[in-house]
Amino acid sequence: MTMKRLFAVTLILTIGFAYYIYIPLPSTVSEPWKLMLVAGTFRAVMQMGTVAHTLGLIRDIDVLSVVVGTFGLLGPESSENLRVSDTVFAGVEVRVYQSTLREVGELKRGVVYIHGGGWALGSTRSGSYDLLCRKLAEDLDAVVVSVEYRLAPGVHFPVPYDDVLQASRHFLRPEVLTQYSVDPDRVAVSGDSAGGNLAAAVAQQVAIDDSIAIKFKVQALIYPVLQALDFNTPSYQENQNVPMLHRTVMVQFWLKYLAADPEHLHALLLNNHTAQDQNQVASARAKVDWVRLLPPSVQKQYKPVVQPRGSPRILEEVPALLDPRASPLLAEPDILAQVPQAYILTCEHDVLRDDGLMYGLRLQEAGVTVTQDHYVGGFHGCVTFAFWPTYFSVGMHSMQNYIAWLDKNL
Repeated sequence: MTMKRLFAVTLILTIGFAYYIYIPLPSTVSEPWKLMLVAGTFRAVMQMGTVAHTLGLIRDIDVLSVVVGTFGLLGPESSENLRVSDTVFAGVEVRVYQSTLREVGELKRGVVYIHGGGWALGSTRSGSYDLLCRKLAEDLDAVVVSVEYRLAPGVHFPVPYDDVLQASRHFLRPEVLTQYSVDPDRVAVSGDSAGGNLAAAVAQQVAIDDSIAIKFKVQALIYPVLQALDFNTPSYQENQNVPMLHRTVMVQFWLKYLAADPEHLHALLLNNHTAQDQNQVASARAKVDWVRLLPPSVQKQYKPVVQPRGSPRILEEVPALLDPRASPLLAEPDILAQVPQAYILTCEHDVLRDDGLMYGLRLQEAGVTVTQDHYVGGFHGCVTFAFWPTYFSVGMHSMQNYIAWLDKNL
C-alpha cells in the first residue's frame, strides 16, 4: 500500500510539474523540452518576485537579480592562458581578460564586451558572461574588457550608455592600448541583447566623435534591442510568448530603463505612442518601417499596427523614446555611414529578431558592410546557453560562429 501511495504521489507530482513547465513552442525551436524546463525555472522566479513585490517585501527586479546572481558570480580567477583582473576605467568598473599566449610586447586584438539583461540584470561576474569572455580572450588571443555598467532601476538612461561610452573612450586611448599591448587597428565593440543596444549606440558615437582618435574596427551585435517605437513588428507578434524574452517583459525593461511610468505598458503594446496623429514621430517611424525593411518571408501574414489616434503624453513624459542613444535604429543615414563593419546575430524565435534585421539593412543602405547570421532554431539568449548546465546545441553553434567571425574580421 505504501509503495502504491508513493507511486501515486510521484505520478501526480510529475504530471503537475510537466503541466507547469509545458508551453506550446514553435516546431523548429532548438531542444524544446530543455527550453521549457529553463523557461519554467525563470517563470517561477518571476512569479516569486511578483508576489514579493505585491506584499511590499522587495522589488520584483531585485528578486530576479538575486536569483541570477546565484547562478554563479565568479571572482577574477586567472588561468594558465589568461590573466583576469577587476579594475576601473574612467570611474566605471570593468573586468579585463588578457590572453598570455603571445610573448610580452606582441600586439593583441581588443574587444569591449557589454553584457545583456534588459539594462537591469546581469554582470561581468556572472557565470555565463565570465565564461564567454574567457573563451573570447583565449580563442582570439585578445584582451577583452567586460563593462560593469550601472543597472536600472537604480539608474536610468543615459547612465548605462554613458558608463559604456566612458569605459570605451578610456580603453581606446593610445597609452591604455599600449599598456595592454593591444593593436589600435584591431579593436571591436560587442554585446548581446541590451548590451547589443549599448554596443551599437556607442559604436555610433565613437565613429562620429573627432576627439576619439582610435576607432572601433568592427561591431558585433548579438540579438540586439534597437528600437522602442514598434512593439508589433512581425517578430514581436509571432514570438510574443516564446521564451526567453516575452514581449511584455521587453516593454517592461524599456519602461524601467527610460524611467517611464509603468502605466504606459498597455499603450506601448498597442503602439499608441507612434499613432498617426503623433506628428513628432513621423520621421522616426519611417526608420522602423518594417514593410520596407523586412523581406516578405519574414513579414509573413502579419500586418502593421498603426493607431489613428494616440497618447501624446507618453512622448512628452518619455522623450528618450526618440533618442538614437537609446534606440540606435533611429540614427540618421549620415551617422550610420560612419560606423564600422557589422556582424548581427538574430534568432528566428525572438521578439528582437526584426530589430536586428532592420538595422542590418539600414546599415547596408548607408554603405556599411554587414554580415547577418540568422538561426532558424534559435531563441533569445541562446548564446549564453552554450555552457553547462544550460547547454543548448544552438547556443554552442551560434557562439562558435560569432567568435569565428571576429577571428576572421578583427
